[in-house]
Amino acid sequence: MTRYRDLFRVPEFTPLFLTGAAHNAAQTVAGLGLATLVFRATGSPLLAALALFGPSLAQLVGATTLLSAADRLPPRAAIGGIALCFAVGTAVLAVPGLPVWALFVILFAEGLAASLGGGVRYGLLNEILPRDSYLLGRSLTNMATGVCQIAGFATGGLLVALLSPRGAVLAGAGCYLAAALLARLGLGARPPRAKGRASVAETWRTNRLLLSSPARRRCYLALWVPNGLIVGCESLFVPYDPGRAGLLFACGALGMLAGDTAVGRFVPARLRGRLRFPLQALLAAPFLLFVLAPPLPLALLAVTVSAVGYGASLLHQERLMGLVPEELGGHALGLHSSGMLALQGLSAALAGTLAQYTSPRTGMTLLAVTSLAVTCALARADRTTGPGPDGGGDGGDGGRAAGAAVVAGSLSAGASSGARRSPRRDRPRTA
Repeated sequence: MTRYRDLFRVPEFTPLFLTGAAHNAAQTVAGLGLATLVFRATGSPLLAALALFGPSLAQLVGATTLLSAADRLPPRAAIGGIALCFAVGTAVLAVPGLPVWALFVILFAEGLAASLGGGVRYGLLNEILPRDSYLLGRSLTNMATGVCQIAGFATGGLLVALLSPRGAVLAGAGCYLAAALLARLGLGARPPRAKGRASVAETWRTNRLLLSSPARRRCYLALWVPNGLIVGCESLFVPYDPGRAGLLFACGALGMLAGDTAVGRFVPARLRGRLRFPLQALLAAPFLLFVLAPPLPLALLAVTVSAVGYGASLLHQERLMGLVPEELGGHALGLHSSGMLALQGLSAALAGTLAQYTSPRTGMTLLAVTSLAVTCALARADRTTGPGPDGGGDGGDGGRAAGAAVVAGSLSAGASSGARRSPRRDRPRTA
């Protein structure tokens, strides 16, 4: 069985891993400093929250306009160029006297670029790792994301306290610059995975194609909706228990690391298809306890156990990658990433609205019930339809090959349908 240390022997994995880690660290450090700046300037909790999470909502726009470029750009140039743009844009955000409207324009542009960058980065990961090592690679990058977020928020808090919010923002810009240098110096030059010119029309066409299969639609819904609703539950930790919200977040991060490690390292391939939906149900079930206002130890245990269920995302991603051709891997993963982040932002807004009119624990319970219902509905649909690319189950290697062949055939249908048939050549011969 492949181990985590074996991944670092694969050429280009280490620089790609470090580039992603630097990007995540920059995002958390700069985001915390920027949210503090906005709150001090405006006194608005809503604008401060949008400064921290607003770029995630902008990725929904990027998913419908820019994603076709994820497979049509050279990966090294795209990853390094996007990181460099983030470094410049974040440095501009630290300029004193910058109007709030200009700040949000820059954040919106960064959100659009992030929707493209996620597709390019995850597509390259799928390209450089063998197929049987992809799940382990995503597990390791997810773990690194969690660690970088925890360390980034802690470092950002120290910088805000010891220096200033602008100092934290500039430190984030420096991390983005380090990510750009790592990409430029560590990654090899590779051609684009797909041919043709990127456009909004091509993005829409490929999105429709990826969502045309029931099996792929179920994968996307499973990756977007149940997880996003539970992120909405977690967004209510502060109003639920302001004094211990940090402890709840830390337990969630611990559970997520445990789940990703267990799924990526110890779950055998023959069990992965069966565990996708039961593990995802674990994500929502513990939050039902919050309707009873549990004591703090039980609440911490519930949050930790719930976060283990995030490991189901790795299984759904592996299933998705088996249903799309390699040349569309970046677009498919970019659509997953952008949709996931957009659903998380919308779920946080929904959770806040429910808590405003009821209570935080009622809002968490309602979102958990909805997440569990969606998971059960998707699992039932996966069982009742047949195997293969347009059905349920895993379908085996034949189903994966068929799924990729269906998409690849659809992509080339436009070119082949344009050729006129010859009546003389195609007329059936008779005696």
